[in-house]
Amino acid sequence: MWNFIVWIALGLVAGALAKWIKPGDQGGGCLMTTVLGVVGAFVGGWLGSFIGIGTTGGFSFSSIITAVVGALVVLWIYDKVARK
Repeated sequence: MWNFIVWIALGLVAGALAKWIKPGDQGGGCLMTTVLGVVGAFVGGWLGSFIGIGTTGGFSFSSIITAVVGALVVLWIYDKVARK
């Protein structure tokens, strides 16, 4: 349960950082950015732990990086899908 709460908090931070890194008019506002950040944090955490560069438990530099990268990927995919 704790890991789930940590990844939601990381997702909030990751979503904000991803939006700051890749600004644009993706639509949806703050709520959509938060949701995409949380999804990205889960994706980034899962992929990071799968390839051995991140962890899915607790705050660490590598978990923040993987969460932000995951959020950027999800934000990019959402941007491409939403434009079509």
